[in-house]
Order: sequence, then C-alpha cells, then structure tokens
Amino acid sequence: MAAELHPRSGKLIGLSNSNRTAQRNQPVQEFNHGLVLSREPLRDRDVFTVRIDKKVNSWSGSVEIGVTALDPACLDFPSSATGLKGGSWIVSGCSVLRDGRSVLEEYGRDLDQLAEGDRVGIQRSARGELHLWVNGHDCGAAASGLPTRLWAVVDLYGKCTQVTVVSCEPPSSMERDTERETVDGHEEVMLPPTHNRPDKFPNNIDSGGGAVNSNSSNSDSGAGTGNTGSTNNSPAVGAGLGAVTSGMMTNDALLFHEKCGTLIKLSNNNKTAERRRPLDEFNNGVVMTNRPLRHNEMFEIRIDKLVDKWSGSIEIGVTTHNPNNLDYPATMTNLRSGTIMMSGCGILTNGKGTRREYCEFSLDELQEGDHIGLMHKASGALHFYINGIDQGVAAAQTPPMVYGVVDLYGMAVKVTIVHNHNHSDRLRRNNAIMRALSPDVGRPRPALSLTSDPDATDRLLFHSNCGQKAAIISEGRTALRPHATDDFNHGVVLSGRPLRSNEVFQVRIDKMVDKWAGSIEIGVTTHNPAYLQLPSTMTNLRSGTWMMTGNGVMHNGTTILDEYGHNLDRLKAGDTVGVVRKEDGSLHFFVNGVAQGPAAWNIPPSVYAVVDLYGQAAQATIMDDMADLPPLPEDSSEGPTVMSPGSPCSVAGGNSANDLRFHQLHGTNAVITNGGRTALRQNCRSEFNDAIVISNRCLRDGELFEIVIQKMVDRWSGSIEAGVTSIRPEELEFPNTMTDIDYDTWMLSGTAIMQDGNTMRNNYGCDLDSLTTGSRIGMMRSATGDLHYYINGVDQGVACTGLPPDKEVYAVIDLYGQCVQVSITSSSGPLDNSLCTSNITEKSFPIHSPVAGVAHRLHSKHGKNVVLLGEGCQAVRVGGYAHGIVFSAKELKTDELFEVKIDEVDNQWSGSLHMGLTSLAPPELPSCPMSGLSPSLTQLRAKVTWLLAGSEVRRNGVLQRQNYGASLDRLMVGNRVGVKRCSDDTMHILIDGEDMGTAATAVAKNVYAVLDLYGRVTAVSIVSSSVLEDAESIKAPSLSSDSCSDGEEESTPVRHTGGCNRGGIVMAFLENHGKNIQLSNQNLTAARVSSYNQGLLVTAQPLPRQQLFQVIDRLNPSWTSSLSLGVIGHSPDRLNFPSTACCLKRSAWLLQRDSVFHNSLKICENYGPNLDTCPEGTVLGLLVDGNSCLHLHVNGMDQGVAAQDIPNPCYPLIDLYGQCEQVLTDNVPTVGGESGEARCQGDMEKADMVDGIKESVCWTPPPEVNPNKTCEYQALCSRFKDLLTLPDGYFNEDAKYNLCYCESCHKLRGDEAYYKRGEPPRDYALPFGWCRFALRIKPHCEVSSAFKKWHIAYHGTSVGALRRTLDHAQLLSGTSSIFSVSPAKMEGPNGYSEPEENSNSLPDRDRERDRDRERDREVPRVQLSPTMRYSGLEMFAPKVQFRDPRSHCCHQAQVGFQVCVRPGSYKVGPQNLGTSEPLDPRFSNTEIEWITKEQGGTLLYGLLIRVE
Repeated sequence: MAAELHPRSGKLIGLSNSNRTAQRNQPVQEFNHGLVLSREPLRDRDVFTVRIDKKVNSWSGSVEIGVTALDPACLDFPSSATGLKGGSWIVSGCSVLRDGRSVLEEYGRDLDQLAEGDRVGIQRSARGELHLWVNGHDCGAAASGLPTRLWAVVDLYGKCTQVTVVSCEPPSSMERDTERETVDGHEEVMLPPTHNRPDKFPNNIDSGGGAVNSNSSNSDSGAGTGNTGSTNNSPAVGAGLGAVTSGMMTNDALLFHEKCGTLIKLSNNNKTAERRRPLDEFNNGVVMTNRPLRHNEMFEIRIDKLVDKWSGSIEIGVTTHNPNNLDYPATMTNLRSGTIMMSGCGILTNGKGTRREYCEFSLDELQEGDHIGLMHKASGALHFYINGIDQGVAAAQTPPMVYGVVDLYGMAVKVTIVHNHNHSDRLRRNNAIMRALSPDVGRPRPALSLTSDPDATDRLLFHSNCGQKAAIISEGRTALRPHATDDFNHGVVLSGRPLRSNEVFQVRIDKMVDKWAGSIEIGVTTHNPAYLQLPSTMTNLRSGTWMMTGNGVMHNGTTILDEYGHNLDRLKAGDTVGVVRKEDGSLHFFVNGVAQGPAAWNIPPSVYAVVDLYGQAAQATIMDDMADLPPLPEDSSEGPTVMSPGSPCSVAGGNSANDLRFHQLHGTNAVITNGGRTALRQNCRSEFNDAIVISNRCLRDGELFEIVIQKMVDRWSGSIEAGVTSIRPEELEFPNTMTDIDYDTWMLSGTAIMQDGNTMRNNYGCDLDSLTTGSRIGMMRSATGDLHYYINGVDQGVACTGLPPDKEVYAVIDLYGQCVQVSITSSSGPLDNSLCTSNITEKSFPIHSPVAGVAHRLHSKHGKNVVLLGEGCQAVRVGGYAHGIVFSAKELKTDELFEVKIDEVDNQWSGSLHMGLTSLAPPELPSCPMSGLSPSLTQLRAKVTWLLAGSEVRRNGVLQRQNYGASLDRLMVGNRVGVKRCSDDTMHILIDGEDMGTAATAVAKNVYAVLDLYGRVTAVSIVSSSVLEDAESIKAPSLSSDSCSDGEEESTPVRHTGGCNRGGIVMAFLENHGKNIQLSNQNLTAARVSSYNQGLLVTAQPLPRQQLFQVIDRLNPSWTSSLSLGVIGHSPDRLNFPSTACCLKRSAWLLQRDSVFHNSLKICENYGPNLDTCPEGTVLGLLVDGNSCLHLHVNGMDQGVAAQDIPNPCYPLIDLYGQCEQVLTDNVPTVGGESGEARCQGDMEKADMVDGIKESVCWTPPPEVNPNKTCEYQALCSRFKDLLTLPDGYFNEDAKYNLCYCESCHKLRGDEAYYKRGEPPRDYALPFGWCRFALRIKPHCEVSSAFKKWHIAYHGTSVGALRRTLDHAQLLSGTSSIFSVSPAKMEGPNGYSEPEENSNSLPDRDRERDRDRERDREVPRVQLSPTMRYSGLEMFAPKVQFRDPRSHCCHQAQVGFQVCVRPGSYKVGPQNLGTSEPLDPRFSNTEIEWITKEQGGTLLYGLLIRVE
C-alpha cells in the first residue's frame, strides 16, 4: 500500500509532502486535535512507520499510534486517539487501550520518551495480533483478535507536533534497512520476538560477581536512540534477561523511608509525608526514599498542602547518604557532603549554591496540586521536572547510587509520591500540567434543548405586543433585542395569557452583551399586554406591577425589598429565572431553579408574567419543560418519590430517599445548593479537584444512592469518581481526591475499583470517564456486604465484596476533572451555574466600554481611498489596497474604548486592518483628503503613533513587540476590534471584547484612535459610544467614566469633595477581636498591646458600597513586616480569630505586602505599593464599588481593582501585624459625584445608579511632598551624601523638597512616569530608582522663569566632579561624563572610593587660573537627556564603592544632576552608544540626547543619587 496519510484529519492538522508529512498547527496553544490515519487499510504484516520530526516541551504526553476499524472517509474525528471507539486499539505511553479503555498497562517502550528522529510503527500480523515497532524493533504482541480491515492511526498529541510517513512495508525489508543504521557508532541489535521481557522481576536478585552495573553501557547506547527517558522496567536493547536481572538491585515500590525528620508523619502506606505543627515549625521535615533510585527512574511527588506563613518552600534532590545511617539535619541544605538539592530556582551542592538560575520555575511559587520530579540518568546527569516539564541538566555528574530526598520546608506541609502507572495519578498529573500551562479559555456550550409539545393548546408564550426595541420569534417562545449593542432599554415583553396559580413562568437567558450595566428583570403585572402602552423599562410603571431587579424587589417603581435574593445582574447566558404566584397570593422568584423565598403578598389573581430585557440581557426563551423545575418548598413532600427505571427500591419504602442530601461538610472547591440536593465544583475551568461531597447520613443496606450528571466541561482528563466510605463526614479531613484516602474507603475511578487508594480490580463493567451529561450513577451496599454500581438504572454487578456489615457507610462523590455538577435523583433540580465559572456566556471576557452615549464618529480627514457613510459611523475603502487611514472624530478619554466591526473583506489582497493611537491631530491635516497622509499607517511619521499590525506592535513604524495577542490578519466579517488608552498610559487592543493586554506603554495623553483599512479589510462600522457630555441627556447604565481632565500635566490635582451624601456610617471596630488588641476612643482606635501577632480586628458595621473606609497607622520599627487589610464576606460576631489574617480560609480577601489573597491563596501580585514599606501616618482605605470590586486607596490614591465579586454585606478586616501597632479610623462617608454637585440616589435615574456612580478626581499629594519620611533607601542615600562632605549651603534647607523615587515612595505619591514642563511643553521622565536632594537656587537666577518655562533634563557625572560643578552652579567642562573615568579600588578616608583622576584637588590659585583659561576657550558641549535611563548609564555616571557607616555593608553609588534647561539653548540628537534597543519607551533613541554649548543655559535643580 502507499505510504501516505488520508486527506481527512484532525482539525488542527496540516498535510504536506504529498500527504506524507503531518504537522499540528498552534502547537504551543493546543495539545490535541492532531489525528491522522493511513490513506488505505493496512495489509497483513505491513508496518506503517512514521518518523517524529518535531517536539515541543509545553505539554505532557506525546505521539500515540494504533489501528482502527473506522473508515476515515466518514469518521467524525475526536480530539485525541483515545476517543476512538468502534474497534480501535491505541498505544499511548506504555499502555494499550481498546476503544478508550486500558487493556494493558505496561507494554513496550514508553512512547512519551521518544525523541525527534525516532521511528515508531504499527503492524497487524497474519494471526490478527497488534505489534508495535520502535526504531525497527518489535515490542511484541499488544493485542489479539483484530479484524482484517484496519487503518493505521497516528495522534500528534502533546509534545509531538510533526511526523513523516517513512514506509509501509513488511518487516523483512525493514530489518535490512535497520541493520545499516547506526547510532553513536554502534549497530542497533534487534531483540528477538521470543525474548519478551518478563511479567515480573524477582524481588531479590543475586548480583553475583559484581554484575550490578553490567547494563550501564547498554543504557547509554539506548539513550542515543531516543531512550533517554525510559526506565529500567524494560530490558536494554540487545541485553538478555540475565543482564537485565543482574542490573537491578531491588524492585521494591518507591516509597518514603520509615526513618525521617522529627516532625514528619507518614501515611498512605508511606507514600504521603506531612510536617506536623506547620504553623509553629518550619523545618525538621526531611524525608528520603526507601531505596536508591534506579537509572532513568522518575521520582515524582505532588504538593498536597501549603501554608502561607513562612518564606521558602519545598526543596528536592538526591543524596548518597543511606537513610538508615543518617542523622537527619533540620534542613538538607545543612548537609555538607554527598547532596544535590533544588531550592527555589537554583541548585545547591553540599549546601552551597552552584547554579543560581537553573530554571524559569521557582519551587517557592508552586501551588497545591503541582508536581515536582527528578531523574538520575544512566549517564550520571541529574534532571528536574516541574509539572512534567524537563528543566534540563542540573548536575552533569552524580554518584551512581543516590537516594531521593524531599525537604518539607517553610510553606510546604504535605506531599505524596506519584506513581505513573496509577490511573488516578496519571490523570491528576495531566490536569496539573494543563492548569499550569494552558490558558483558561471558555468554550461555548450547546444551547439547552427545548422539548416542544405540539399538542399544548394553552402554553405560555410571549405576547406579540412588546417594547419598541424588542422582537418576538420562534412562534412566541423567544424574545430578543436585535440591536442590543445600540440600546439598553425598550425591551419589555409580557406573557400572552395570565398565569394560573402555582404556575411557574421561567425563562432562560440565551444571549448577553457586555456593553451595559444592569441585566434582566422579571415579575408580574395586572396590565393586559393587548392594551398596555409599554414603558421603556417596567420599573417606570406606577401601578399593578411587581418586579425583581438586581437582588431587590420593586412594587410600582418603589423598592420594597433591598436584599432579597441572588443578584440578577450577575447571571450569565444559560442561567434561568422564574416567577410564580401561589394560591395564597404570595409571589416567589426562582434563580436557576432555586426558590428565593416570598417576595410579596396579596398579589391579585390573573396577573401576566413580564420580562424586561434590560442592559446586558439581549435574548430570552420561555422554559416550558416543567420536569426540570424543583417542586416548591412547601410542596416538596407531595406526590410519590421518583425512582430511576430499573433501580432497586430502598428497603425502607418509597419515600426513604427523601431525606438523602449532600452533607454541609465538603471539599474546598465544592458548593452545595438546591437545599442540599445539588453539588457543583466552582472555578471549574481552573480547578479540577478538591470537590468531594458526601451524603448527609449513612446508607441503609439495600438502599440506592443515585445522582445525575448535570454539567461537564471538555477540559480535563478523567471524570466523576463514586463510592462509599465508613468515615463519618465530621471525622473526614477532605483530601484533594478520595483515592488519596488510605483506610475504610471503596471507590470506582474510571474502570478501576480501588480500596484505600490501591487498585483492587481493573476493567469493571462500566467506565465512569465515558459518562456524559444526563447519565445517572447509583451505588448500593447489599445486606451481604457487596457493593453494586448502577448506570442509568442498570446493575453493573458486584464491584467488590467484604464491606463490613457492622459499619456505617456514607455515599461519596468526587466531582473530579470533567464532571462539574450533579444532583440527587430523588428530588433533583436544574443546574445552578451562576455560582461557578460559566462556560456558556457569549463572551469570556467583558468589554469595559464607556458609558452609553452618542456613537463614536470618524473624522472628516482621512485617506484618499476612503468614503465615510452613515454620518461618519462607517468607513469604506473604494479602491486599491492602501490609503485607507481614518481617525476618531475626537480625542479619546482615559479608559474610553473605540471599537469597530469588520463589515466587508476582499480576499484578493493580503494584509489586514491596522489599529492604534496617534498624537497626530486630524484638524491639523490639510483640508484635501487626497494629500498629507501616508499610504499606510505603518508609514505615518508626522507625530508619534502606536499601532498593532498583524501581531506586531510598532511605534512610528519601528517594531516594539512581536507575537502580541491574536493576529489582526485573521479577522473576518463580524469580528470586532477596539483600542483604548488606559489610566496607566498604556495602550490596550481588544478583539471581540477580549483584552489582549498591554500593547504599548508611555502613551501620550492627548491621542486619537486611528485605523487603516488596509489589504483585505475594505469596510468597517463603529460599534462603540463616546462618553456623554450631558449626564441628563439620556438614561444609560455605565460601567466606567473618565476621571481626569484632559491637558492636566504636573499640576497638583484638587481634592474633589462633591457627591451624594448618604449620611455615611461611622465605622467602629467590633468588640470581638484578636487577643492582643485593645480598643479605645469609642472603638475608633485599636492598638496591639503585646507580641507581634494576634492583632486581627473587624468593623462592627458592614461596609456600604461606594463608602471609603480609611485607617491611619502607627509603627514600631522593632518588628518586621506590617499591616494587612481586606474584607470578609460573613458576619464576624462569632468569628474565631486566628493568629494572623493569612490563616482565614473562608470568604476572605486580603491585601498583604504587594499581593492580593483570597481564602489564603494568592490571586494577584505587584498590586499597589508594598504595605510593609508604608511609613507611619500613611492613610490606607478600602472601598467596594458598585460592581462589587474591591479597591485600595493609599493617601487618597486609588490603586485600582484588587479583587472582584465581593459579597454584600462585607466587613473591613485589619491585621495589626509586626511593625503596625495601632490604627485609627478616618471615615470618609462618600466617594463620587459629578462636577461638584451633590446628587443623592433618590434624585437619580435608575441608569445612573446601576453598578456604581461616577468616580471623582482622586486627590494626591503634590510632587514636592514625600510621604515616606522613614524610607530606608532615602536614608541610605542621605548617608552617602554626607560622606561626600559637600557644603550644606549648596542644598535647600527645607527637606520636604528632597524626594525619593524608590518603588514604594513613588507609588505612595501616585507619581506618573512622565510629565511635561516648559514653554513649549516637553516630556521628561521621573528618575525612578534615584533619590533627589534639592539644591539651593541662587537669587540672581530667574527662578520663577526657569522653573515654569524651562525644560527638565538630567546629567550623569562622576563623584569627583560634584564639588567643581556645585562651585560654578552650572555644568562646565570636565563635568560631562563623556570623559573616561575609572573607579578606584581603594576606599577614601570618608568611606568611599572615587575616580583616580579626581583624587587630588587643585590649589585655589591653580583653580582660579584654570577658570580664567576656560572662560577664554570655547564653551564645550554638555550632554543631557530627558531620562535618567540614559544619563544614568555607567559610562556617564561611573559607579563608586562606599561602606555604609550604619550597617557597615559595602554598596555602589552613582550621582547625577536634575537640571533646568533653557528652551532653544540645546539641540536634540541621537544616542552615541551604538545600541539598537530602545533605552526609554517614551523617547526614541534618535531624540534621547540633548547637546548644549550655551553658558548659562542650564540651572542645577537637584542632586541625584542612586545606591545599589
């Protein structure tokens, strides 16, 4: 047969080389969908062989190969080969699977370890057996009984990204070819088929005449053939059985040795090690393996538990010390012989650092569930693996016999050895790798199926009379707002007939848009839709109407319940809402089938259901399948119990299962809802375990516990696991997964029956991993102690026997991997996906669009081939492929999104749309659109332009960044592209609402959106709106608004105090607090009176939305670390306060140092200033905005969103830890307002109130004030300045003008990176990382003129030139740092060393003579720069060494000047370093150096010092 691949293949496969080569596209982003099949069926004895051409290290797993009876011409290709059914045999790793189920666990070579260039083939023998061939060697029979008509299957999975078919011939010709191939100069020797490896190795092997290492040479040869990762479980090529057995010392399972560190507790048959008292002790946690490691054997552990108290974390490595004879040290890095450890991201040998930066991953940053492994290669090299990824050679030569060693140090508390052959461990390892390496991308789920009933004559439908922006489709079952992105209201729809008593009216949200705030509203009204003049929104109706809006209830437009139920504004597409009027006249609402309780009473009969498609809600469909609805709370006991067909009834009668629920105790990622009948795993696309649930009572003998799978995600490996345990829920410490429990537990995982974590039986009658949504799983213990499983009511037979009849057993469900949500079938309800990460919303990422208003427009100045239509809302290129530049009509405000939709493309051209921001003002262009503009945006040079072209970010056409986000070249009709300039001076590009992240930094303030209709894209239309000038012109819910005025430069902002005064609550501290806290001043002041911890306190009142809670702290420098603060989402009245806030694990959000933590897990880094460095007197504030986002304010400066989805109510939390000993509340009742006018909520339109009010201009201290008076860096720089012995008369007496620009100080002040100064204004950068000491400016200098009208620049110089420069009060010859200087090696008398050429000062007469000569000569040129990133380079500002008189530590220092420069006295030129890399993102390398020759053209403003 022809050695070719079939043209039909997986969706990511590209074929080339006459269909002989297959390549998986997007190999770094995707790991599957890489299936290829042979073009023709295999002939008997033909070996279909492929060569591995390319591999990547991004994933686990590799090539998979096999055969299938499925014809590729009509095959629906699954995502991977293991998904093939209907007669398919696949070799994956070292396992053989038939139709997705494992039939042989240990077979042949491990395909995951093959390297590029290796060959792998598959063969059906004449006897119907399946054979695997690796590099020409037959691995023996893998399966038998194969049908005659089979196609070869190759799966380019995981690491394998490209293969080429090399042959399809019988083995005789292959053997001749193989004999001619050599590797490393040695001929390959085939293992005869009769020499298959033994099934088992003997436990004790007599090494006999020192033959222990007789196999090492063969192992090295095997490495050359791609066998670098294989274990010694299979014989080396060409070695007989005797050689193999003599090369092994023992075949014991790899466990932890019984002798271990003093605080270690071993469990799980010595596979799990845990450090006792983890919050009190951080070391004495060393464990070692029970035997030496074999060559090429993987020793891998999983991190099960961490604590966030200590610094440092797990360390792992090898040692030559025998654990039986070792006196265990407190930590392995104390051992000074025979030990190699990985610590952090470095390698320590015998306790000393040998490689500081070994790999990109740091062990200190790993999370629970991550895997760490190591392998001692046969060549002597030591490799470490993190989540399955080889980190490379850590040590080239290690001793031949080493033990594995783990140090549970610091944060690391508990680990478990991972064995690759364990089914559950393999799944968890793959899932951990997927979680670490693949982005959390939501995938749309198919819409819920609706059961139509053609016989229903009086079914509930929508009335044809609807809001003016609404439409009714699908025969009255679906209502939508067709133009949901243009309007947010006028979407009212009513039912076609009145509701009957107890009749539930329920709709499903089909579609949402992310442009508006607010969402669906539902209720009832007495008005007949046939005669009702529908309002813009139902809450405007003042009679006969009850509506649920947000999480409140309104009657006739007035709020009657504030905090009623689940917030409708947080629902996603696919969620359901319902309403019912009961016979007693009470009104009830449902959210995702969960009753929210009574909302109103005395509702008249014959009311119509009403739905308001408001804000984000764009489409809804009536759900008339009542079988999916739970019974009403008071009706739950009525009617017979629904049993599964074919399921055995409980011995206690038909109603015995009614009291079965899930227990309130469960795994950390599990959520129990629907009255205990439904369990789901939250964060289902970022977490795959820690979601164990257990029945609320023990099962009776013969009683069935059955659940139905309601929701799954197509992301992880593995799925639900089910079983029973005799451990009571109150006594169970919930592990990551139930198969980790090592006593009294029986579980079904996949097809494996496991007892106490060990596999008892494989290939049970059902496979839980193959179940889908709607499948039912039941379990029952018989009176004889047998455990039975039921799938969809069918008994699968006895799973295991011998369950103790005298013990209680509880049903256990592990919502693992793909399984997300289940419900107990006796009273199951519909899914409640509003409590977890939804995967069915139309957009995975929200578009933070500006408030609603007038649609953006395009400017009348544009490229010559462009025509504007629709009043400037649409642009069309009418000729050619270029000259299609268009601009926004106005400058963009901060965080304002300018977005367009692609309307037309022309595929005859290449290239696509370009988009970005420009400082070029279109009004300045010539009137004629035919001239003045470049043909394309990449050639626009008139002003600074930042743009995205394809996936490349450019500034003025110069490439700044590659591979940014999705490529614009792939956009099609209907795709949306947006651009905005954020408040941090960055440009962001959004594609279909997804923010691609920061594209460019240091973007100017006054910029226009610019796009280029280039190449394929010929027409676009605007879909975004501009910020309203008049807040009363239209009612629009807003998510954000511009917060600062245009044109604001370095002027001091003004504190804005206008706003709606809601009578802000005075926030006092609660009497319940940490044991070291003492309250005073009417509970407004809290102090820690002893120790450094036990200082937790919370407020007595919840924090209202939009109210700022502030505290001022007092410090004690005797301790380290400092205050932490945040919020908790539950009542603190009965809170048992731990020693520190980081131990709070339930509904807690904490700001600590510069990180954000949720339930003790870090969710954000580099947020705001480091709280540990905040000086005494710093004002810290917490605010939860209308979008339920938590903000930190530092000295009045909003640091941005720290966390989202903060519950209401929430209580501020403060931890007086370490240095922080006292805080005083400084309440600010309100934040917000518009234009200084007080506008109360009662006076606002609803749209003004939705999800928050406009933010005010935040007050920040003026640049001259340094709030960080105790900055250690500034003190160190000051001590160096004192060592220079410069006269005090040169410096300003007022110390407040001395500014520190270290990271903490400039963040506390809220400094921007760049400012403008002078006439005309010119940019300059703040000298971040330096400390400025203000100089005294002489009176004869025109200070006011220089300060206000001159430009700011910097000049790097040497220490020896400082005094001479200060004497002249301006930069002179010899001070320019272009002159070569060399730092001295000796220290000067004052503790610092300075350049040799300036070590001796000149006598006064010589200095005067030289000064006169200088006046006579031409004034030399002086180099300046607007940024210290250039002037601060070492060639301009040489480093000197000095010893700190306080700490006696040696440091290096540099000096320079901040200078005022007269405009027009200098020329702008390029840098002279010869580098092509940009030195400062704001300044081009061609404009970064200023040259001046004018005497008196510079004025010294400040001395700059930087210390390393």
